[in-house]
Formats: sequence, structure tokens, C-alpha cells
Amino acid sequence: MKAYLKAQAEKMGVPMTDAQADAFCAYHDRLTAANREMNLTRVGEDAQEAVDRNYLDSLTILPFLDGVSTLIDVGTGAGFPGVPVAIMRPDIHVTLMDALGKRVAFLKEVVAALGLNADCVHARCEDAAKKPEFRDTYDVACARAVAETNVLSEWLLPFVKPGGRMLALKGPMAAEEAARAQTALAQLNGRLARVCPVSVPGRDWDHRVIEILKTGATPDRFPRRAGIAEKRPLK
Repeated sequence: MKAYLKAQAEKMGVPMTDAQADAFCAYHDRLTAANREMNLTRVGEDAQEAVDRNYLDSLTILPFLDGVSTLIDVGTGAGFPGVPVAIMRPDIHVTLMDALGKRVAFLKEVVAALGLNADCVHARCEDAAKKPEFRDTYDVACARAVAETNVLSEWLLPFVKPGGRMLALKGPMAAEEAARAQTALAQLNGRLARVCPVSVPGRDWDHRVIEILKTGATPDRFPRRAGIAEKRPLK
């Protein structure tokens, strides 16, 4: 796995040290073991599949992180993309947030074992975003495969400091989602910057990253209480 991971990352323009590759291998071992007991990832134990689908796919946001010092990964699940970012960018303090306690417990073990510059928070994003220690705090808020962009924007933008950015890792319908989110963004003080194709070597996936700029403070009424954004998306 280590040789394949390093070679594939190199093709992406992401040079990886032996220590970083070892960290990914240790993460993979812990993840596959924990996944037998709880549902952390749908990707099986095949190392090359995990490298492509989980680790390298997470690293497609690295080109968007120049000048970033703080990042929150909302709905992180098994730690994607936050843990791979923390391995490759130890200068960025990463917050891994999830609503499921057993996932957060797993991530705390990973962070401690790998010595990552990260912390783990067990909370619903709607509740955490109302707290001053999280609101308007981060350079970047990101999420991978969590919700449609209009819903995700209500969840993520309150965490971002004005002038910061939201990054959503998406599939082939990203441009359509971004278009549907325009009205929501106007209410949240966000503005679509770009929808960029990203790729993993040897895979023909049509993946995109939606980048949204936060132009001002998010109004206090957002995010609405838990469950409302999904039931009544901003239109």
C-alpha cells in the first residue's frame, strides 16, 4: 500500500514523505479494524481501493488550501477529508466534527496515535455553529458527501470567518447543485467562486470541488435548528 500511495500521490503533484505514507498506512489499519465493528466507510479492505476512494480523493482539496491555518471538517464520519489533510498539512489545525459519538471516539484514537494537529468534536453542526468558539472562526469549512449544496451552505458557512471559504467535495452534478444554491448563498452571505474538476490518477470519476466565499457575517438566525435545513432548504 505504501508504495502505491506514494506513487499515486506523486502523479497528483502531492509529494509524500515516508513518514506521511506510514501515517496513512497506520490510519488504514485502524480504520479497517474499526470498520468491522461499526459502519465507518463503505469502501472494503482492499488497500488500493481505499487509497483511491478515500485517501487520494480527500487530498484533491489540497490545492485550495494555500494560506490556510484553520479548517473544520463537518460531518467528517471516518475522517474524510480532514484526517488526510491533517497528515499532509501539519501546519493546518484541523477540527473533525461529527454527530455520532462512536465515530468521534475512533477519530480521537487516530489523532492521538498519529500525533496530528487536530481536535475532535462530538456535536451536531446546527448546535455547534451557534457557539462563539466555533462561529466565524475558520479559514475553511469543508465536507465530503454530506448534503446538497444549498443545505450544506447553511451548515458550513456559519463556521467560516468573513473572507474565508467553504469547500464541498462533489460528484458530476456539482454545477447544477451550485446553481440551485444561489438563493441560499445570498441569504447566508456567501458567493460562489468556482466549480473545479479534480481527479485521482487512473480513475475516470467526474469529481468536482465547489468553492464558496464568505462575504460577510452569516445572519444570527442561521443555521436553523437541527433537521430544518434538510426539511425546508433555503430557496
